[in-house]
Amino acid sequence: MHAVSGTPASPRIYARRDENSPLSRRLPLPRRLGVLGALTATVAAASLFTGPPAQAAPPTPVSASTARGYLTDLKVAAQGSASGYSRDKFPHWITQSGACDTREVVLKRDGTNVAQNSSCSATSGTWKSAYDGATWTQASDLDIDHVVPLAEAWRSGASGWTNAERQQLANDLTRPQLIAVTDNVNQSKGDKDPAKWMPPLSSYTCLYARMWVHVKHYYDLTVDSAEKSALQSALSGC
Repeated sequence: MHAVSGTPASPRIYARRDENSPLSRRLPLPRRLGVLGALTATVAAASLFTGPPAQAAPPTPVSASTARGYLTDLKVAAQGSASGYSRDKFPHWITQSGACDTREVVLKRDGTNVAQNSSCSATSGTWKSAYDGATWTQASDLDIDHVVPLAEAWRSGASGWTNAERQQLANDLTRPQLIAVTDNVNQSKGDKDPAKWMPPLSSYTCLYARMWVHVKHYYDLTVDSAEKSALQSALSGC
């Protein structure tokens, strides 16, 4: 994955009407809450570089039992068309704090003893790729994977969003949507859903399914029947 040149406008922040309803849509928060949310996000991002060491993993997804409930809630629909899709319609990586963009924040979060230069680029550190168990000491060997790929999101409902909404998904540090993994493994995944691809490390299957369902539920994205079956199978083994 590559950074998008320029600095897009900050994404709008959304809340769900009802976290348990697949029919609910994200609504813009009142302006005063939006400002508070932006300030909170800025402080949180800054703490990655000035506070205690951050977690070396994405945000914890919902439990397997909750994921099974979320999966039941998700609308099942045939996969939509890829017509009109472009990665440029999901602006990333955006600036998160100072000189640090989303990619660098994830590299810092998911690595151990990560050092960064004045441009916030990772110059050293150690990363263990959860998808295949490989360990790397060069940031260039890692991609930041969108757990729910951008093209998959497009075909599952994001084609009808605004660019600001798609930017939120593409840079989401709050949900388990971004993870630093071996670049070749990420490239082999491409835009495949769980019916066509699962992490090579089988011990990560349950967690990956929980992450996938968590993200799709939060963003009200659909699943196709084969995808739902694969997720049900993965979650049954949790």
